[in-house]
Amino acid sequence: MAREMQKNSMFIEHGSEVFDNGDFRKNLDDDGREKRTGTWLTASAHIITAVIGSGVLSLAWAIAQLGWVAGPAVLMAFSFITYFTSTLLADCYRAPDPVTGKRNYTYMDVVRAYLGGRKVQLCGLAQYGNLVGVTIGYTITASISMVAVKRSNCFHKYGHHVKCNTSNYPFMIIFACIQIVLSQIPNFHKLSWLSILAAIMSFAYSSIGLGLSVAKAAGGGPARTGLTGVEVGIDVTGPEKVWRTFQAIGDIAFAYAYSTVLIEIQDTLKSSPAENKVMKRASLVGVSTTTMFYVLCGCVGYAAFGNDAPGNFLTGFGFYEPFWLIDLANVCIAIHLIGAYQVFCQPIFGFVEKWCARHWPENKFITREHALNIPCYGVYYINSFRLVWRTVYVIVTAVIAMIFPFFNDFVGLLGAASFWPLTVYFPIEMYIAQSKLPKFSFTWTWLKILSWACLVVSIVAAAGSIQGLAQDVKTYKPFKTQ
Repeated sequence: MAREMQKNSMFIEHGSEVFDNGDFRKNLDDDGREKRTGTWLTASAHIITAVIGSGVLSLAWAIAQLGWVAGPAVLMAFSFITYFTSTLLADCYRAPDPVTGKRNYTYMDVVRAYLGGRKVQLCGLAQYGNLVGVTIGYTITASISMVAVKRSNCFHKYGHHVKCNTSNYPFMIIFACIQIVLSQIPNFHKLSWLSILAAIMSFAYSSIGLGLSVAKAAGGGPARTGLTGVEVGIDVTGPEKVWRTFQAIGDIAFAYAYSTVLIEIQDTLKSSPAENKVMKRASLVGVSTTTMFYVLCGCVGYAAFGNDAPGNFLTGFGFYEPFWLIDLANVCIAIHLIGAYQVFCQPIFGFVEKWCARHWPENKFITREHALNIPCYGVYYINSFRLVWRTVYVIVTAVIAMIFPFFNDFVGLLGAASFWPLTVYFPIEMYIAQSKLPKFSFTWTWLKILSWACLVVSIVAAAGSIQGLAQDVKTYKPFKTQ
């Protein structure tokens, strides 16, 4: 019977007739969907996979632009803001009551339930635009890490003076081929194993980077650092200092972004204990763990490299030896990004597939599931539309990545574009609507001040990133590693 149900719907949304069978009802949640099995541990793994990207390795560069005072302060500020607003968003998963209300499966559903109107479309544009951008960015950064392995071996064999230039394009194709296979994972609920593996990889390469930075700081001469970071007239010009500061803020903002997938992660959790409480615990674990690694990698990396910190000290070759450890770290980055890509693209897949199934419910190409028995796995359901559409998506993002192969500035622009609307504005507005806060009350006022302050941060960070991208376009040379 279960197989028959699944053939009728790609999303396992069952009609009321399934409740005639008491045994089958035990395998369903209160909304009629397959029983969720996620816990705070799997949710924490999803969060860590989404948050700790290879951007952690650029934080030494970001701290170098801001200095010992502003750098750690900005890191801690974004950490607090991200955790605070994530707790507000977690309470909006169900509406109108955060414990007993109706479930909302996507960020757009949440905004529709609490705010409605044009804000739903604005949320969708910001969320899915950001998710597409992230998947393109991860294709770029994964290929850079793969190339770094080849270059590391070249430097070890022929010496550090050799250029060892290598094209990123073949490695983008390899990454895309892997993603085409993994993209056939049906939905977010089946992704836990990959997120746990990716989270382990993120701990591994962050720890390697931290260890190498400690060794360099302890064994080498004292690096030139400062309370305000890079010095005007010595390291950079006055305008460069301003633009780099803006860009560094964008890098740090993006380093904490996971609100785009928070609701989808929460939708994987078991209904008891209450999802909002479990999600808040997972957010605390995820953000705290991330902040610890960020502060350590950023500050120790700055202490090791000083004002000359590279944009990514594993792929930018802040270290050359031991080459095998550099290779291991870059392999870990690539594996982590393979998993992170799936965390960010699954909401896109789900949105498009549900939209198509809703508009063409009689189209068998879109809705029919074909059962396939796989040895050592069991029954796997193949959907023709899912196979074709997801494959095309991966190919398109890979092609765009080949056309647009930049790193630091791209990271900053993504962070600036998504941070305010998705991490700050919508969670605050929905909390105000849910709590029915009176205008100009104390809580309403300081929440609005926080929202406007974060908007200013996003604007200046976007400006810095756009300027950096313009500089990269002028200096870019194809077929060389960025």
